[in-house]
Amino acid sequence: MRSSISEATLLEIKKKIDDADAVLVGIGAGMSTSAGLTYSGERFDKYFNDFKEKYGITDMYSGGFYPFETLEEYWGWWSRHIYYNRYDIKAGEPYLKLLSLIKDKNYFVITTNVDHQVQLAGFDKMRLFYTQGDYGLWQCSVPCHNKTYDNEIEVREMIAKQSEMKIPTDLIPKCPVCNAPMTMNLRADSTFVEDEGWNEAKGRYTEFLKKYSDKKIVFLELGVGGNTPVIIKYPFWRMTDKNTDSTYICINKGEAVCPDSIKERSICINYDISTVLEDLHKKHLPDKM
Repeated sequence: MRSSISEATLLEIKKKIDDADAVLVGIGAGMSTSAGLTYSGERFDKYFNDFKEKYGITDMYSGGFYPFETLEEYWGWWSRHIYYNRYDIKAGEPYLKLLSLIKDKNYFVITTNVDHQVQLAGFDKMRLFYTQGDYGLWQCSVPCHNKTYDNEIEVREMIAKQSEMKIPTDLIPKCPVCNAPMTMNLRADSTFVEDEGWNEAKGRYTEFLKKYSDKKIVFLELGVGGNTPVIIKYPFWRMTDKNTDSTYICINKGEAVCPDSIKERSICINYDISTVLEDLHKKHLPDKM
Protein backbone atom coordinates (compact mmCIF):
# COMPACT_ATOMS: atom_id res chain seq x y z
CA MET A 1 0.00 0.00 0.00
CA ARG A 2 1.36 3.39 -1.00
CA SER A 3 0.57 6.55 0.97
CA SER A 4 2.19 9.26 -1.15
CA ILE A 5 2.26 10.18 -4.81
CA SER A 6 5.16 9.22 -7.10
CA GLU A 7 5.84 8.79 -10.80
CA ALA A 8 5.79 5.03 -10.44
CA THR A 9 2.46 5.15 -8.59
CA LEU A 10 0.88 7.32 -11.28
CA LEU A 11 2.01 4.91 -13.97
CA GLU A 12 0.73 1.95 -11.97
CA ILE A 13 -2.71 3.54 -11.54
CA LYS A 14 -2.88 4.32 -15.24
CA LYS A 15 -1.95 0.75 -16.15
CA LYS A 16 -4.47 -0.72 -13.70
CA ILE A 17 -7.23 1.38 -15.26
CA ASP A 18 -6.12 0.69 -18.83
CA ASP A 19 -5.97 -3.07 -18.24
CA ALA A 20 -9.23 -3.36 -16.30
CA ASP A 21 -12.40 -4.93 -17.69
CA ALA A 22 -14.38 -2.30 -15.78
CA VAL A 23 -13.91 0.68 -13.48
CA LEU A 24 -16.29 1.42 -10.64
CA VAL A 25 -15.85 4.97 -9.33
CA GLY A 26 -17.07 6.03 -5.90
CA ILE A 27 -17.17 9.78 -5.32
CA GLY A 28 -17.57 11.56 -1.98
CA ALA A 29 -17.49 15.11 -0.68
CA GLY A 30 -13.70 15.37 -0.85
CA MET A 31 -13.87 15.37 -4.65
CA SER A 32 -15.94 18.56 -4.77
CA THR A 33 -13.84 20.13 -2.02
CA SER A 34 -10.78 19.49 -4.17
CA ALA A 35 -12.62 21.25 -7.02
CA GLY A 36 -12.92 24.36 -4.84
CA LEU A 37 -16.58 23.87 -3.94
CA THR A 38 -16.02 24.53 -0.26
CA TYR A 39 -18.84 25.09 2.21
CA SER A 40 -16.99 27.38 4.60
CA GLY A 41 -14.42 30.15 4.65
CA GLU A 42 -14.18 32.72 1.87
CA ARG A 43 -16.75 31.10 -0.40
CA PHE A 44 -19.31 30.91 2.40
CA ASP A 45 -18.69 34.52 3.43
CA LYS A 46 -19.11 35.66 -0.17
CA TYR A 47 -22.64 34.26 -0.53
CA PHE A 48 -23.94 33.98 3.04
CA ASN A 49 -22.34 36.73 5.08
CA ASP A 50 -25.74 38.22 5.95
CA PHE A 51 -26.94 34.86 7.31
CA LYS A 52 -23.68 34.58 9.23
CA GLU A 53 -24.14 37.96 10.87
CA LYS A 54 -27.83 37.50 11.73
CA TYR A 55 -27.98 33.82 12.69
CA GLY A 56 -24.39 32.95 13.56
CA ILE A 57 -24.23 30.30 10.84
CA THR A 58 -20.61 29.56 9.96
CA ASP A 59 -20.84 27.14 7.02
CA MET A 60 -23.27 25.92 4.39
CA TYR A 61 -23.57 22.42 5.78
CA SER A 62 -24.73 23.44 9.26
CA GLY A 63 -26.90 26.16 7.77
CA GLY A 64 -28.98 23.50 6.09
CA PHE A 65 -30.11 22.31 9.52
CA TYR A 66 -30.82 25.74 11.01
CA PRO A 67 -34.37 26.00 12.48
CA PHE A 68 -35.57 29.09 10.63
CA GLU A 69 -38.78 30.49 12.09
CA THR A 70 -40.56 30.98 8.78
CA LEU A 71 -40.69 29.27 5.41
CA GLU A 72 -39.82 32.61 3.82
CA GLU A 73 -36.48 32.52 5.67
CA TYR A 74 -36.03 28.79 5.13
CA TRP A 75 -36.33 29.19 1.36
CA GLY A 76 -34.29 32.38 1.45
CA TRP A 77 -31.45 30.22 2.70
CA TRP A 78 -32.10 27.16 0.57
CA SER A 79 -32.65 29.03 -2.69
CA ARG A 80 -29.22 30.57 -2.25
CA HIS A 81 -27.67 27.27 -1.20
CA ILE A 82 -29.10 25.53 -4.26
CA TYR A 83 -28.29 28.32 -6.68
CA TYR A 84 -24.60 28.72 -5.80
CA ASN A 85 -23.91 25.01 -5.50
CA ARG A 86 -26.01 23.70 -8.37
CA TYR A 87 -26.91 26.31 -11.00
CA ASP A 88 -24.43 29.19 -10.83
CA ILE A 89 -21.45 26.89 -11.23
CA LYS A 90 -19.42 24.97 -13.79
CA ALA A 91 -18.02 21.46 -13.69
CA GLY A 92 -14.95 21.27 -11.47
CA GLU A 93 -11.60 20.36 -12.99
CA PRO A 94 -11.19 17.09 -11.05
CA TYR A 95 -14.46 15.84 -12.55
CA LEU A 96 -13.40 16.79 -16.06
CA LYS A 97 -10.01 15.13 -15.64
CA LEU A 98 -11.64 11.99 -14.25
CA LEU A 99 -13.93 11.78 -17.26
CA SER A 100 -11.01 12.10 -19.65
CA LEU A 101 -9.31 9.25 -17.81
CA ILE A 102 -12.17 6.73 -17.93
CA LYS A 103 -14.52 7.87 -20.72
CA ASP A 104 -13.38 5.08 -23.04
CA LYS A 105 -13.63 2.45 -20.32
CA ASN A 106 -16.58 0.39 -19.19
CA TYR A 107 -17.29 2.51 -16.11
CA PHE A 108 -19.98 3.25 -13.57
CA VAL A 109 -20.11 6.05 -10.99
CA ILE A 110 -21.76 5.92 -7.58
CA THR A 111 -21.74 9.15 -5.57
CA THR A 112 -23.02 10.46 -2.26
CA ASN A 113 -22.60 14.03 -3.52
CA VAL A 114 -25.71 16.06 -4.29
CA ASP A 115 -24.16 18.94 -6.27
CA HIS A 116 -24.69 17.51 -9.78
CA GLN A 117 -20.98 17.84 -10.61
CA VAL A 118 -20.79 14.39 -12.21
CA GLN A 119 -23.57 15.27 -14.64
CA LEU A 120 -22.17 18.76 -15.31
CA ALA A 121 -18.84 17.22 -16.30
CA GLY A 122 -20.55 15.17 -19.00
CA PHE A 123 -20.61 11.65 -17.55
CA ASP A 124 -23.22 9.34 -19.02
CA LYS A 125 -26.30 9.64 -16.78
CA MET A 126 -27.15 6.01 -17.48
CA ARG A 127 -23.90 5.05 -15.74
CA LEU A 128 -24.51 7.11 -12.60
CA PHE A 129 -26.20 6.42 -9.27
CA TYR A 130 -26.55 9.48 -7.00
CA THR A 131 -27.67 7.82 -3.80
CA GLN A 132 -28.38 10.80 -1.55
CA GLY A 133 -30.45 13.07 -3.80
CA ASP A 134 -29.73 16.23 -5.78
CA TYR A 135 -29.88 19.96 -5.03
CA GLY A 136 -31.92 20.34 -8.20
CA LEU A 137 -34.83 18.27 -6.92
CA TRP A 138 -37.70 18.91 -4.49
CA GLN A 139 -40.17 16.50 -2.94
CA CYS A 140 -43.26 16.65 -0.76
CA SER A 141 -42.24 17.11 2.87
CA VAL A 142 -44.77 14.52 4.10
CA PRO A 143 -44.16 12.81 1.60
CA CYS A 144 -47.60 11.99 0.25
CA HIS A 145 -46.31 10.49 -2.99
CA ASN A 146 -43.14 9.06 -4.48
CA LYS A 147 -42.10 11.73 -6.98
CA THR A 148 -39.49 14.49 -7.24
CA TYR A 149 -39.62 17.83 -9.08
CA ASP A 150 -37.01 19.92 -10.88
CA ASN A 151 -36.59 23.28 -9.18
CA GLU A 152 -34.40 25.44 -11.41
CA ILE A 153 -37.08 27.87 -12.61
CA GLU A 154 -38.47 28.37 -9.10
CA VAL A 155 -35.03 28.76 -7.50
CA ARG A 156 -33.94 31.37 -9.99
CA GLU A 157 -37.11 33.36 -9.28
CA MET A 158 -36.49 33.09 -5.54
CA ILE A 159 -32.98 34.44 -6.01
CA ALA A 160 -34.22 37.32 -8.13
CA LYS A 161 -36.99 38.34 -5.73
CA GLN A 162 -35.63 37.61 -2.23
CA SER A 163 -35.10 40.51 0.15
CA GLU A 164 -33.63 40.64 3.65
CA MET A 165 -32.88 36.92 3.47
CA LYS A 166 -36.51 36.03 2.74
CA ILE A 167 -38.46 35.06 -0.35
CA PRO A 168 -41.97 36.41 -1.08
CA THR A 169 -44.68 34.31 0.55
CA ASP A 170 -46.28 33.47 -2.78
CA LEU A 171 -43.06 31.74 -3.90
CA ILE A 172 -43.09 29.17 -1.08
CA PRO A 173 -43.26 25.83 -2.93
CA LYS A 174 -46.23 23.60 -2.10
CA CYS A 175 -46.86 19.96 -2.95
CA PRO A 176 -49.10 19.77 -6.05
CA VAL A 177 -50.90 16.77 -4.55
CA CYS A 178 -51.54 17.54 -0.86
CA ASN A 179 -50.50 21.22 -0.63
CA ALA A 180 -47.97 20.54 2.14
CA PRO A 181 -44.69 22.47 1.96
CA MET A 182 -42.11 21.06 -0.41
CA THR A 183 -38.64 20.20 0.86
CA MET A 184 -35.23 19.22 -0.49
CA ASN A 185 -34.78 15.78 -2.00
CA LEU A 186 -31.74 15.12 0.18
CA ARG A 187 -31.36 12.04 2.35
CA ALA A 188 -31.62 13.22 5.96
CA ASP A 189 -34.18 10.81 7.39
CA SER A 190 -36.79 8.23 6.45
CA THR A 191 -38.87 10.76 4.49
CA PHE A 192 -36.35 10.84 1.63
CA VAL A 193 -38.13 10.03 -1.63
CA GLU A 194 -36.53 7.35 -3.77
CA ASP A 195 -38.38 8.09 -6.99
CA GLU A 196 -38.57 6.17 -10.26
CA GLY A 197 -35.31 7.64 -11.56
CA TRP A 198 -33.51 6.81 -8.32
CA ASN A 199 -34.67 3.21 -8.41
CA GLU A 200 -33.78 2.80 -12.07
CA ALA A 201 -30.26 4.08 -11.35
CA LYS A 202 -29.96 1.69 -8.41
CA GLY A 203 -31.00 -1.15 -10.71
CA ARG A 204 -28.32 -0.27 -13.26
CA TYR A 205 -25.72 -0.12 -10.49
CA THR A 206 -26.79 -3.53 -9.22
CA GLU A 207 -26.56 -5.00 -12.73
CA PHE A 208 -23.08 -3.52 -13.19
CA LEU A 209 -21.94 -5.17 -9.97
CA LYS A 210 -23.44 -8.52 -10.97
CA LYS A 211 -21.63 -8.39 -14.29
CA TYR A 212 -18.22 -7.09 -13.26
CA SER A 213 -17.57 -7.35 -9.51
CA ASP A 214 -15.82 -10.72 -10.01
CA LYS A 215 -13.95 -9.63 -13.14
CA LYS A 216 -10.72 -7.65 -13.50
CA ILE A 217 -12.12 -4.48 -12.00
CA VAL A 218 -10.73 -1.29 -10.48
CA PHE A 219 -12.58 0.19 -7.51
CA LEU A 220 -11.60 3.87 -7.69
CA GLU A 221 -12.60 5.78 -4.57
CA LEU A 222 -12.29 9.58 -4.60
CA GLY A 223 -12.91 11.81 -1.59
CA VAL A 224 -15.02 9.41 0.45
CA GLY A 225 -14.79 10.20 4.16
CA GLY A 226 -16.29 8.73 7.29
CA ASN A 227 -19.80 10.21 7.16
CA THR A 228 -21.42 7.48 5.06
CA PRO A 229 -18.80 4.73 4.58
CA VAL A 230 -21.47 2.02 4.26
CA ILE A 231 -22.47 3.31 0.81
CA ILE A 232 -19.12 3.32 -0.99
CA LYS A 233 -16.05 2.66 1.15
CA TYR A 234 -17.04 -0.52 2.99
CA PRO A 235 -18.61 -2.19 -0.06
CA PHE A 236 -15.50 -1.37 -2.11
CA TRP A 237 -13.33 -2.96 0.59
CA ARG A 238 -15.51 -6.08 0.75
CA MET A 239 -15.61 -6.52 -3.03
CA THR A 240 -11.85 -6.06 -3.30
CA ASP A 241 -11.30 -8.61 -0.55
CA LYS A 242 -13.55 -11.10 -2.33
CA ASN A 243 -12.06 -10.65 -5.83
CA THR A 244 -8.34 -11.34 -6.17
CA ASP A 245 -8.35 -9.85 -9.70
CA SER A 246 -9.52 -6.48 -8.42
CA THR A 247 -7.62 -3.36 -7.38
CA TYR A 248 -8.71 -0.80 -4.82
CA ILE A 249 -7.47 2.74 -5.45
CA CYS A 250 -8.23 5.43 -2.88
CA ILE A 251 -7.29 9.08 -3.37
CA ASN A 252 -8.24 11.33 -0.48
CA LYS A 253 -5.98 13.80 1.29
CA GLY A 254 -5.57 12.70 4.87
CA GLU A 255 -8.11 9.87 4.66
CA ALA A 256 -6.68 7.31 2.22
CA VAL A 257 -6.69 4.02 4.09
CA CYS A 258 -7.61 0.37 3.60
CA PRO A 259 -7.78 -2.83 5.67
CA ASP A 260 -4.68 -5.01 5.96
CA SER A 261 -6.54 -7.80 4.19
CA ILE A 262 -6.47 -5.93 0.87
CA LYS A 263 -3.36 -3.79 1.21
CA GLU A 264 -1.39 -5.84 -1.33
CA ARG A 265 -4.01 -4.99 -3.98
CA SER A 266 -4.54 -1.39 -2.92
CA ILE A 267 -3.08 1.96 -3.82
CA CYS A 268 -3.88 4.62 -1.22
CA ILE A 269 -2.80 8.18 -1.94
CA ASN A 270 -3.03 10.79 0.79
CA TYR A 271 -2.80 13.71 -1.59
CA ASP A 272 -4.97 16.38 -3.17
CA ILE A 273 -7.40 14.67 -5.56
CA SER A 274 -7.29 17.45 -8.13
CA THR A 275 -3.50 17.31 -8.35
CA VAL A 276 -3.42 13.53 -8.72
CA LEU A 277 -6.12 13.49 -11.41
CA GLU A 278 -4.34 16.28 -13.27
CA ASP A 279 -1.12 14.24 -13.24
CA LEU A 280 -2.98 11.12 -14.35
CA HIS A 281 -4.63 13.12 -17.12
CA LYS A 282 -1.19 14.15 -18.39
CA LYS A 283 -0.03 10.53 -18.34
CA HIS A 284 -3.14 9.54 -20.25
CA LEU A 285 -2.77 12.03 -23.11
CA PRO A 286 0.09 10.49 -25.17
CA ASP A 287 -1.81 7.24 -25.75
CA LYS A 288 -4.79 9.18 -27.09
CA MET A 289 -2.97 11.46 -29.50
